[in-house]
Parts: sequence; C-alpha cells; structure tokens
Amino acid sequence: MSKYTSFPEPLDDHNPFQDPAVTQHSSNTGYATLDLYNPFESTTAPPPPYDATSPSAPAAPAPAQTPPSRTTPTEPRNYGSYESQTAVNATTAELLRKQEELEKKAKDLERRERELESHGLGPGAARQNNWPPLPSFCPVGPCFYQDISVEINQRFQRIVTIMYYFWMLGTGTLLFNLISSLAMFCVDPSGSGVGLGLAILWALLFAPCSFVCWYRPIYKAFRSDSSFNFFVFFFIFFAQVVVYVIMTIGIPGWGFSGWIVSLAALNQNVGVGVIMMINAVFFTGQAAMGVVMLKRVHSLYRQTDASFQKAQAEFATGVMSNQAVRQATFNAAQGAFTAPK
Repeated sequence: MSKYTSFPEPLDDHNPFQDPAVTQHSSNTGYATLDLYNPFESTTAPPPPYDATSPSAPAAPAPAQTPPSRTTPTEPRNYGSYESQTAVNATTAELLRKQEELEKKAKDLERRERELESHGLGPGAARQNNWPPLPSFCPVGPCFYQDISVEINQRFQRIVTIMYYFWMLGTGTLLFNLISSLAMFCVDPSGSGVGLGLAILWALLFAPCSFVCWYRPIYKAFRSDSSFNFFVFFFIFFAQVVVYVIMTIGIPGWGFSGWIVSLAALNQNVGVGVIMMINAVFFTGQAAMGVVMLKRVHSLYRQTDASFQKAQAEFATGVMSNQAVRQATFNAAQGAFTAPK
C-alpha cells in the first residue's frame, strides 16, 4: 500500500533536526533568532539581524546594583506633637510615682509583718502593756498596749495619730487651766477657791476618763473594725465636745478659764487676765477641732463595713462571753426560780 502514499519509510537513525525545512529556515538571515533577541531590553529599535558568519560572544552579565545605604539620622524622628510628648512624659512620671508608693506600702507591710512575728505570743505568754510609758521604778505599771504602726491599718494610722495628739492637747489644756485658776486664786483667794478646787477635779477626772472613754474605743474601732466601739466613740466624744463648748464659755464658779471668767479677771489683774484669755483661746481651738475630728471620723466610719446591726451583735456576743455577766445572770435566774411564791 506504500505506492499510494508519498511518505518515506521510517529509518531507525533519522534525525528530525536534519529536515530540509529546518535547515532552510535556520539559514535565513533576514531576521534575528532567539540567540540575539532579548525581549527585556529597554530599546525601541528593531532587533539586529542575525550574523551567521561571526557568532556574537555571550554578553557579560551586568553588575548587580547595590541598594543605596540608609544613613542614620542625626536627630530622632518626631512622631508626635510637643503636647503629646509632654503627656507621655507626664504619664510616665505618674506611673513611676505610683510604683514608688506601692513599693513603699509593700515595705511597710513587710515591716509590720516582722513586728507582728516578733511580738507573736507563744503558748502561755501574754503581751506586755506599754502605755502609759512609766519608768521601771514606778510601783504602778502600764495599763494598755498601744502601737499604732503595728496594730492599725496604714489607711487609718493618720487619723488615729491625730486623735492621740488631740487627747494630749486636751490634757495639756486642762493642766494649763489648773495653772490659770491657781493664778486667779493667788489674786482673789476668797472668790476663786471653788474654781481652783473644780479645776483640780476636772484635770484629775477628764484626762484619764477621756483616754479610756473615747480614745481607746476609736483605737479599737480602727484596729478591729468594731462597730460597737464606733458607736461608743460617737456617743462619748459628742458629749466631750459639748463639755469643750462649756469650757470655752467659762461660766464663773465652774472651774473653767473661759471667755467670761478671763474678761472678768482683767478688771482685777491684767497679767492673770491675759493668762486666762490664753487658756480661753486653747479651749476655743479645742472645741472647734473636736467638731472637725468628729466629722472626719464619721466620714471614715461610713467607708467601713460597720453598722448598727453589727454593733448590736458585737454587744450581745461580748456580754454573753463575759464570765462575770454570765454568772450574775445565772444567779438571778436561779434566785427567781427558787423564790417562794
């Protein structure tokens, strides 16, 4: 059937690149071939013709372009306005200040923990009282234990310290009232004897009673968050402020060197009148400070968890836990049960 076709017989060693059409096409020099044409060149001229006689040497590779080195600026870049930078600096300073405060509080807590550990009570041991600080040769020893930096929370240490100094101011004013009454007695012995006697009584009575009746309750109230002690303080300290107002007025014959008594003393002796007027100024400042401290303690009381219901519960618990009260109640009940009808 090969006579009806024009295809030659296939040979085993036939090379397809030796085909006459391929060799005729490669010998054509009318246009450039792929060996010379570079489509990535940025030239608008037509491709060069192919030179079959002198093949061109391979082009040398172009040197690699190094990126320009970035120069470090001599001045820092300004990423915001001056106001924003000032705000950032202020915020940083505030954070540093708060960090210092927290570190100070942490050190204070560690110190208090060490002091509590050093004052820790062992089995059968008792904490020694340290107030009033009496000398060792005194036959009467201290009656209370007081350490504001150890027993009182740091949040309330300032107010408790102020109340302690306020009690000392009241005690000093009563002693000064005794001195002014003594000076008045030296000038007028017949009419100032009662006032001097009452001044001695007030100094001996109010100094210890004010410490026990209103300072110790406020100390224990802030120490253990006691609602009952808060109410005891408010009741007694309000009465104390009323007494301060009476002291400031200075009613004659009551033993207080207030304004009425001091103005009357100016007519008898100017020196004694001046001393008593200084005492009246102290009484006035004491009364004003008492009102201020009462309001400050009440504001701090509202920030705590104290309430009247807790005060009632603490009072009931304290009364029933007292062995003497329980024994007296039991004896009264037993006597009422065994009484003849």
